[in-house]
Amino acid sequence: IGVQRDKKERLTLVLWNRPALTLHYFLLEMFITLKEWIRRLWQQRGTAFAFLLLLFLFFITYSIEGAHQKYVRLLEKKCLWCAYWLGLGILSSVGLGTGLHTFLLYLGPHIASVTLAAYECGSVDFPEPPYPDQIISVIGTVAGDVSLWAIISKVRLEACMWGAGTAIGELPPYFMARAARLSGTEPDDEDYSEFEEMLEQTDTVQDFATRAKLTVQKMVQRVGFFGILACASIPNPLFDLAGITCGHFLVPFWSFFGATLIGKAVIKMHIQKLFVIITFSKHIVEQMVSLIGAVPLFGASLQKPFREYLETQRAKLHRAGETAPAVSMPD
Repeated sequence: IGVQRDKKERLTLVLWNRPALTLHYFLLEMFITLKEWIRRLWQQRGTAFAFLLLLFLFFITYSIEGAHQKYVRLLEKKCLWCAYWLGLGILSSVGLGTGLHTFLLYLGPHIASVTLAAYECGSVDFPEPPYPDQIISVIGTVAGDVSLWAIISKVRLEACMWGAGTAIGELPPYFMARAARLSGTEPDDEDYSEFEEMLEQTDTVQDFATRAKLTVQKMVQRVGFFGILACASIPNPLFDLAGITCGHFLVPFWSFFGATLIGKAVIKMHIQKLFVIITFSKHIVEQMVSLIGAVPLFGASLQKPFREYLETQRAKLHRAGETAPAVSMPD
């Protein structure tokens, strides 16, 4: 009874209902957390000092003009490029309550653009710059066969960074469940409450969705690292449950995160890349356009805009100089 009363009281503790008390608890929690961070930082003061020294040296290197600046700019560009895709991966996994899936919005179209351009140009040696902001064939390039592996290698960095971001985005459920188990309190989280109810009703479940969740939970609990790896290596909408399970049963952090990182950033990412590259390969696209033309009554009228679009994109790929970008990266 006391636990339920405390839970109801916590649910009413929101800024628009009880602003003064909410801010009071917020400041107390922030003070306690800050104090704990300072204590831990002091315990690791040697590492912290070395990190600050490294940052200072990097700042000096970045600020001083010299022949090394071209390498600094290249490193800066690569770091920003990696951070861009890493952030999109985190957004895709966390979603921020929107269900945002940045693979469909950003990475998938990017891989498709590179694939179409590679088959049209017969090469993946797009000039850099302007690639990746623009994809333009090198002047004088003779179109030839481009291998599947070459296209995979061309988009490997951004794909792996995106996959690593999705792995990082899976950490909140793990930490939430782990903290709840260690503290002995029940967090005000629907997924965690559903997980606990599912554990209590393992013998009476009938619906397919709950049985699927139980399968994931049992695999992770019994197989451990390789179970997590298997769940992370395939498109799995139930992977949040794997994070909650690992946190609840106090699976070591590096066992969970290591398996998740390998599964999402390496195995699953290559599967998704292969799917997109094969789907948008030259002969598949041409077959799709031909099939559109075979549709009764509307086929010819539907086929025409597709052919015109493909021809326009091919023309753009062979422009140089001040031409409009053939493929623009999302803002």
